[in-house]
Amino acid sequence: MEPRTEPVDSDVDLHVPAERREGRPSPWPVLTAISAGGVLGALARYGFQQVFPHGPGEFAWATFGINVSGCLLIGVLMALITERWPGRRLVRPFLGVGVLGGFTTFSTYVVDIQQALAAGAARTALAYLFATVLAALLGVWTGATLTFRALRRRPGTPRKAGAHR
Repeated sequence: MEPRTEPVDSDVDLHVPAERREGRPSPWPVLTAISAGGVLGALARYGFQQVFPHGPGEFAWATFGINVSGCLLIGVLMALITERWPGRRLVRPFLGVGVLGGFTTFSTYVVDIQQALAAGAARTALAYLFATVLAALLGVWTGATLTFRALRRRPGTPRKAGAHR
């Protein structure tokens, strides 16, 4: 059995529910980071979609580009968090969940497919459906793989046991 790693406060009676909550970190910094990041990501997506609009039967290039680039950046971010910033509590909530979660838009992707089908553009809808899934998965893999490789080439990069190979 491993020793307990949680901090111990001798002034807290764990039998009193109100006092048990004292030792837990507040969720508000994380929720604030997610909210602030989400606003920034959603605004960036909105601006991108305003610059590159599309009709109901057309390939949704803006949404495609947003989702693929967002997935690539998620791969980069996860590699950086794993290798460079493992102990930073708010980086993943702010950048990953907030900014990139607000920027990427797989719900709009589904609506774009539905609109293309309703407009009679079944081929476009199918091409968009499969191209987005494949490119998004490739984006995450590429971002993570290239970032891990780049970090390993830099001298002095700390490596953790079991890290990505």
